[in-house]
Formats: sequence, structure tokens, C-alpha cells
Amino acid sequence: MSDTPQIPEPDEGGRVEDFFRDQSVPQEALLWWQLDRHEALLAAQRALFHGPAALVRLRLWVFLEILGLTESRLTRETLNRHFHVLKDEALELVLKRLREAELLAWDASAQTYAVTPLAQQLVGMLAPFTQGPAADGDLASLLAGVAGAHQLGTLQPAQLQHLLAQLARLYDEFADAIASGSEFALRRARERFEKALTLVDRASEALGAIMVQAEEAGEARLERLARELGLAQARLLAMASQFNRALQQADRQRVTLGSTGITTTDVRRWLQHQPDLAALLDGLWERPVHPVLVSQHELFDMAEGEFERVRPAAAEPGALPAGMAAPPGELGVMELPPEMAQMRALLDTWRAAGEMQQDLAPAVLGGSYARSAYRAQLLPLLGDKQAQHLKGATGDMARQPWRVRWSAEQGEVNDPHVAWMSRGLLIQSDNHE
Repeated sequence: MSDTPQIPEPDEGGRVEDFFRDQSVPQEALLWWQLDRHEALLAAQRALFHGPAALVRLRLWVFLEILGLTESRLTRETLNRHFHVLKDEALELVLKRLREAELLAWDASAQTYAVTPLAQQLVGMLAPFTQGPAADGDLASLLAGVAGAHQLGTLQPAQLQHLLAQLARLYDEFADAIASGSEFALRRARERFEKALTLVDRASEALGAIMVQAEEAGEARLERLARELGLAQARLLAMASQFNRALQQADRQRVTLGSTGITTTDVRRWLQHQPDLAALLDGLWERPVHPVLVSQHELFDMAEGEFERVRPAAAEPGALPAGMAAPPGELGVMELPPEMAQMRALLDTWRAAGEMQQDLAPAVLGGSYARSAYRAQLLPLLGDKQAQHLKGATGDMARQPWRVRWSAEQGEVNDPHVAWMSRGLLIQSDNHE
């Protein structure tokens, strides 16, 4: 029996703040404030989904059917005719709940029902119930919500935050499939990966427009989230080469069984579709071995031909040739550009001097525009968890304690090759939030 104290469920008059150690914490959270603003919508959902599963399904079906009717005013006769398959008491029970939740308005003078604005707002949240299930429905709904809200001018930072979190979860899911080394897991993940890339690519134009409009409007949080979405999209795009390498490795490990053309992958796929593997061995253990016997005349002819065959004389064993000196030469080893080593040396110098943060410009600028661009492309390596396990300069760069914090501000820089760049800071991980 567990010693953990059980938290009693609050009654209808209870407060949610009672669940918190400090009851003032929820009032200081932005999300909590937004939930308070939609108290009526929460109450409508609770009224619609509270109770047994059968009753919840009945309420939801009636509610969506009513919202699909084209009449603006609905009489009771119209509802009785439309829901003639329901019992009268069942329909009355559902209509009573919808009236109490202010999802239907009853006009006593005209004896008609009307759909309330609250119900029209709620039906937008229930749209997935009217659509077919899809493997990529989670990402598609988020992208559709972001693109649609952008077109209507109602986009909120929380929508971009949810989309960013979903892309991060997809990245981890695909990374786990690549790390598993399983050919079938790779192919399943690759199929979903291509669908995700297609959806993100279709929404990339909207994401780019969001970034531009947020920058012009001065909305720093929205612009930061849009830039993070661009980085998450770039990480997904970079995964395509990892999938190709993993699938090529799986192809090299595949073995062809003789000259039949059947591979171990075909055998494994066939075994996976068998409902009962043990049934394949029924009666096989008792089956004896049937040897193939050749007649005596054939054996005699083969032996005679073997004796009469002229064989070449065996070569006389000779001495090994004398050793020869290897010709002089140089072994060419590909080296990384010196900019990575220069950046690591600069970061090590700042760390040894006790600097906790530095401006980004000195680490990026210098030399030519191509060198500055290359150094800027090295910045995502800082703190990359996948690259931290590598050996050599790339792994050393990823294990640096520095992190990049980009700013929404941009401005001129004192460099002969670069005139304008984004502001940013290099912060040590101990001081990084």
C-alpha cells in the first residue's frame, strides 16, 4: 500500500488554486490568465463532455448535427423531424444540457432555438471529429491553424510555440528510428518524415511571411518563435541525409539467399505477416531425410573420366622474391578549414579569462564574407547533442560550454566585408538560461 497522500477531488465549488503550494503562482502565469479569459468555453466543454461515454457521444453527435443545419432559427418540430431516430426523452435530455451550457438559445416568444456564438466558437475546436484519421494529423492541424490564423490576422505566439514543440518531438522520434538501425523502423519513419517535410514545405511561405510581418510590427516574441521554427525546419531537412546513410547501411547488411533473388529482408517481412510462427514447424521434426542415390554406371563413368583426365604439372616451389623499398610519397589527409580552430581558440581564450558572455561579432567577422559565413554556420554546432559524441575538431566544437543567443535586433558592423548582421551574444552554459 502506498504511503503517498491522496489528493481529494474538488467539488463543484472548489478552487484549482488549492492544488498549488503557493496559490499566487497560477495568477502570475500568462497561460493561466488566458484560460481565465475563456472560462465560458471551458464550461461549455465540460458540459458537453462530462458524464458516461455513451451520453457524451450522443451529446456530441446532436451538437454537430445541429451546427450543420442551414436554418438560423430551429423550431422543435424541425428538430424532432431531423432527429426522428432518437427517443423523445433522449433528445430532450441533450437539448436541456445544451441550453444550460449556453450552446443553444431558446426564444420563448418565437418558440425557436438559435445557435449561440459560443457554440460557433466551440465547433471550430471539434473540427477533428468530423475528419478522417491521419498519421500526420497532429502536425497538419497545427500547421493549418498557424497558416489560417496568419491569413486572418489572429495569430498568437502560443500557436507557434505548440508547433515548435511538435517539430521537436518529431525530430526526436526520427532520431530514435535512425539510432535503432532497424530497416523496418527506418522505412516507417522515413515515410512519415517525407510527409512531415511536405507539410512543412507547404507552410514555409506562411512562416516566412510571419517572420517578416513580426519584424515590421516590432513583435519580438513572435519573431523569435518564427526564427526558431525556421531552425527546426532546417534540422528536419538536414535529417534527409541521415536517413539515406542509415538505409544504405541496412542495404549493405542485406543478404541474398543463393540465386533465388530472395533476400533476408523478404524472409523477415514474410515471417512478420505470419499469424502463428510455431505452426510453420508442425510435422517438420518427424520428417526423415531422403538421400538422393546415383546409379552405379554413372559413378563408374565419372571415376573413369577423372582418372583419364590430363592434369597440368604442379609448379615447383620457388624462393620468395627479394624485398623492395617502397617509393617515396606523401599521404594526403583532408583538413578542416582553419576558421574552426581559430574560433575554438578564441572561445578558449575568453573562457580562460573568466568571460561569461561576449558579443557575437568578434567570433564571426574577419577575413572575407565567405569566412564570416562559414563561422556563422559553425555556431549551431555549439551544444549539439548528436555531435558531442564525435571525435576530432567537430566534436570539440560541440562540447564547448558556449551557447548562442540571437537577438531580434540588426544593425551595421565595422567590417570591410560585412555591412549588416543580426545582433547576438555568446554565453557560457553555466550562465545560459
